[in-house]
Amino acid sequence: MTVTAPPVGGPGRTDPPAAPASRAARWGRRLLPATAAALCGLLLYVSFPPRTLWWLALPAFAGFGAVLRGRSWKAGLGLGYLFGLGFLLPLLVWTGVEVGPGPWLALAAVEAVFVALAGAGVAAVSRLPAWPVWAAAIWTAGEAARARVPFEGFPWGKIAFGQADGVFLPLAAVGGTPVLGFAVVLCGFGLYFGLYEVVRPARTGLPTRTVRRGAAAAALLSVAVPVAGALAARPLVSDEAEDGTATVAVVQGNVPRAGLDFNAQRRAVLDHHARETRRLAAEIDAGKVARPDFVLWPENSSDIDPFTNPDARAVIDAAARAVKAPLSVGGVVERDGRLYNEQILWDPDKGPVDTYDKRQIQPFGEYLPLRSLIGAINGEWTSMVHQDFSRGSEPGVFTMAGTEVGLVTCYEAAFDWAVRSEVTDGAQLISVPSNNATFDRSEMTYQQLAMSRVRAVEHSRTVTVPVTSGVSAIIMPDGRITQRTGMFVADSLVQEVPLRSSETPATRLGVLPEILLVLLAAGGLGWAIAAGVRGAARR
Repeated sequence: MTVTAPPVGGPGRTDPPAAPASRAARWGRRLLPATAAALCGLLLYVSFPPRTLWWLALPAFAGFGAVLRGRSWKAGLGLGYLFGLGFLLPLLVWTGVEVGPGPWLALAAVEAVFVALAGAGVAAVSRLPAWPVWAAAIWTAGEAARARVPFEGFPWGKIAFGQADGVFLPLAAVGGTPVLGFAVVLCGFGLYFGLYEVVRPARTGLPTRTVRRGAAAAALLSVAVPVAGALAARPLVSDEAEDGTATVAVVQGNVPRAGLDFNAQRRAVLDHHARETRRLAAEIDAGKVARPDFVLWPENSSDIDPFTNPDARAVIDAAARAVKAPLSVGGVVERDGRLYNEQILWDPDKGPVDTYDKRQIQPFGEYLPLRSLIGAINGEWTSMVHQDFSRGSEPGVFTMAGTEVGLVTCYEAAFDWAVRSEVTDGAQLISVPSNNATFDRSEMTYQQLAMSRVRAVEHSRTVTVPVTSGVSAIIMPDGRITQRTGMFVADSLVQEVPLRSSETPATRLGVLPEILLVLLAAGGLGWAIAAGVRGAARR
């Protein structure tokens, strides 16, 4: 009779303890993807302004694709969250400049959830043929959701906003920020896919000719099509005048101190902008500077309501008369018991003749969502945002010396619809009056400036950026900055700029390209789910 020993781990036996080396190997297999995901997110952050390393977005997404390829959606969820934190934590650090790390960390943690969901979707479709296409569409769908919820959305950090210096920029004129971002992500995933299809046979000992032709073609097209599309779109980018030109002046008056307490210096800020305007008027009268057709002041240049305060009205009147041109003044105005962040068209002879009320107001800055709940958690927030601003409802296009000037106030520049509505309402030039003094010398100013450059190409319009403390700039319709100020200096910019009225495909199509990409993402996810169900049934 033959007696066989029970298997290891069977009845009466205890598994021997795992060897330290194997335990370390298991931890290494877990930590390596997590670390790689976070580092790829950090690499994506480095591709954003104020740096001009736009091309780093490609290896960032190539590495992200390598981390997610073939994993479960649950693993993709966790790895996507780490990628999101690696990207958004440093990108949004400016949100805590004056209020401490709490709001910054909370915002990054919430926004990274959308990246986590995108990571789960990318992992799910990564086994499909031509998976970079589905994966890039899923990323775009994640950005679309992040731009709308919660609290009206937060589009900051869209991939398109990091591409103001890149070769893909002309695609903004084709389909706006969704198409531009999709192309960059597709190219990044395609780079990894192509490398994977070449390296895989070598690692498995198979001859190179065993590379699947269909997969190789999909990888090649994932890279070639976005690049070719960007080159083909270049004729859409032009700085030629279609409706003549206008000479515009951008005034940056500066603020006495940076930070949240700049609001306590309201009269000083107004006086600074009036003084810089009078200085500009003296240079004009002396023939040193061309006389502008109109003058643009920044957001919050008059936080004293000029409709109810005679002193503030007199200061603005004097500045407009000195420069002999209409002004666009950023004011805080109370009307019918409500506060509005308002742009006011000020005629040198007639005074205020038109207004635009900001429509996309900033949560936790200009209004406090869930006020009673947040007040119970932290009363400091309710004291900082003691009264909510109200939203405007109509586009703002001022007729200034015969030029149609569209107003997009600060935070609104991040939202596709807010900029497009001004162009479809007839704007020949876009102005983005802003106030960044709250955020000191952080990267926020440069990130926002890059947004304006993308918007210039998207709608083929000159874009002016008057800022209280800098950086103010004049941007041509092809995205080039022709003049800019420093930060925390009083200065002004005067330039003759082209006026345009034609609409790019992106302007005409509006949200349609984004809808199609979201549907593409849904199709890819549906295919992946169906394939998983069939696989489970076979097993």
